Amino acid sequence: MKVSVGLRKSGVAMLAYRAGAPLADMEFVQFHPTTLKGTGILITEGARGEGGYLLNTLGERFMKVYAPQQMELATRSTVSLAIGQEILEGRGVDGCVLLDLRHLGRQRILERLPQIRALAMEFAGLDPIETPIPVRPGAHYQMGGVRTNQWTETGIPGLYAAGECACVSVHGANRLGGNSLLETIVFGRRAGIRAGEYVRTVAPQALRNDQLTIEQTRVQRLRAQEGSVRAWQLREELGQTMSLNLGLVRTQESMSAALSAISALTQRAASLTVQDKGQVFNTDLVQALELECLLDVAETIVTSALARQESRGAHYRSDYPVRNDRQWLKHSLIRRTPGGTALTHEPVTVTRFPPA
Repeated sequence: MKVSVGLRKSGVAMLAYRAGAPLADMEFVQFHPTTLKGTGILITEGARGEGGYLLNTLGERFMKVYAPQQMELATRSTVSLAIGQEILEGRGVDGCVLLDLRHLGRQRILERLPQIRALAMEFAGLDPIETPIPVRPGAHYQMGGVRTNQWTETGIPGLYAAGECACVSVHGANRLGGNSLLETIVFGRRAGIRAGEYVRTVAPQALRNDQLTIEQTRVQRLRAQEGSVRAWQLREELGQTMSLNLGLVRTQESMSAALSAISALTQRAASLTVQDKGQVFNTDLVQALELECLLDVAETIVTSALARQESRGAHYRSDYPVRNDRQWLKHSLIRRTPGGTALTHEPVTVTRFPPA
């Protein structure tokens, strides 16, 4: 279940990937088209659903070029790519485009979009009744995750995954807005049912001493190390690397650069320093543990994306801009092995709705 980006990614890595369970379709990272400038706060699609316009610096509703029929209500990937292209070609407004609600009128905004107005006023210092909101795409949702079946079972007996950390593949390569809550409700219930059935069939098992010793040693090593490398610094560098090279548009060159950077960060992370040596509520230690997992997950995303030589859903490559069902209508599966990441693929099961 989604708690926060850091915690969810850590759960994927530590509970499943590091234990040997495969992850699926990690290359499909969805960008929300409209996040508030400088904050990453989501400006809900409801603003466009109510009739909001997206404008560039020339005052043009540029979506007529990219999706003339759907306009601002096109899919998230389409709108995000369009916004990115407008900014790239110099028609942005200080690295953003403008979400204009003014034509909706004061009464409709107050009645239908009060939260949007409150967010804009508090975090951007502007009133959307009078001034357009500066927005840009931001990383939002992971279609990939721990590979599960329809009953949330993973490749490890007794380990169940549901919600955004899992990949049962109900969202394919590009989730539709609002469906993640429904997924969590449906598969969260299934996980509880199946886990309850499972515990009735197995005897309680104590944690093996060697497992406990390994984790104790790892934590003690982190707390004992001295140096200048801090988790928050590497985490910031990792975020910049992924934003720059694994954003809306990807290429062989950009992703190869990201993989090299992640490798270098992983080596530096081996000498992390945890300044807080305490054993109670040690958030410094938590950050260090999270960073190790974030590096693992970042590597799975880049490795899977590099291999997929096409554009599909939330994965867009300018060097392979066309969807290729003949070669790439398949899932990416990635495992952690003693020799590093191991990537394989498996066919997609098409049921009621074949790809359009």
